[in-house]
Amino acid sequence: MTFRVTILGSSSASPTPKRNPSAHALNVHEQFFLVDCGEGTQKQLRSAGINPLKLNAVFITHLHGDHVFGLFGLISTMGLMGRRTPLKVYAPRPFDEILANHLHYFDAALPYQVQWHEVRTREHELLYENKVLEVWSVPLRHKIPAAGFLFREKTPPLNLLKEAIGRYGLNVAQCVAAKRGEDIPLGDGTTIPNQQLTYTPYEGRSYAYLSDTLYSAKAARLVTGVDLLYHEATFAEQDKTMARETGHSTASQAAKAALAAGAGRLLIGHFSSRYKDASGLVEEARELFAETEAVVEGRSYDIPVKKTRPE
Repeated sequence: MTFRVTILGSSSASPTPKRNPSAHALNVHEQFFLVDCGEGTQKQLRSAGINPLKLNAVFITHLHGDHVFGLFGLISTMGLMGRRTPLKVYAPRPFDEILANHLHYFDAALPYQVQWHEVRTREHELLYENKVLEVWSVPLRHKIPAAGFLFREKTPPLNLLKEAIGRYGLNVAQCVAAKRGEDIPLGDGTTIPNQQLTYTPYEGRSYAYLSDTLYSAKAARLVTGVDLLYHEATFAEQDKTMARETGHSTASQAAKAALAAGAGRLLIGHFSSRYKDASGLVEEARELFAETEAVVEGRSYDIPVKKTRPE
């Protein structure tokens, strides 16, 4: 029941000797998703031990180069690796035009399909869904249209209370019905409410990626209760004028968003190259939100299972 975020890039605009442009890899129950794809992401994936062929989908926040330049090389490489499964890419317009030009000039004979899905950056809507996961768009405030993403694990199927099976003498058909959430009628005419027969084994987990953006109370509200929040912190508070002019947040504003969202933990990144050491940004954020860390490239951050009852 893995729910893990691996940091592939944490720099803003330009890469540095120690920081690559933006990219996160998410593993949910051994299904892999890529969030942003800055230059060099395919190399970072390999360094992290993640096979690019396992990627289910890619989510692009906006069409600034430091968030998308790496995708075109990755698309080509996966073709060379023999990918046959379609790759879903969620990105704002006009990514469709950009992709069409790339395919025309560089990958006309690609052995798999790249399926573009539009992200409407002013809408909070369900973009992707499978048996275990939902992915929602979160409108952001940047200099060009941009959206963050909320990855929310679905509530797992109900488990039967073992003691209830014996207590009520449930047969196989009744057990199956109870696991579907149904109340169970007994032979004596009584009906047992489902909550007396089942329990949810663990709570669904969540991760939100908010970059690039000014502070947004709306975005914070839309990710309320998120377990792990990644929020850009391009600048220190002393450079808040520059942050505002460029459509970015300070570390304090990232912490303000985490506080407003009631987040469990905050990861900050997308650091300006002017800051050689992120410790000052972390200290600044922790003044408002104690559970703050600066992302470290190559490191994975697990969201542990929160069981609803003791073993």
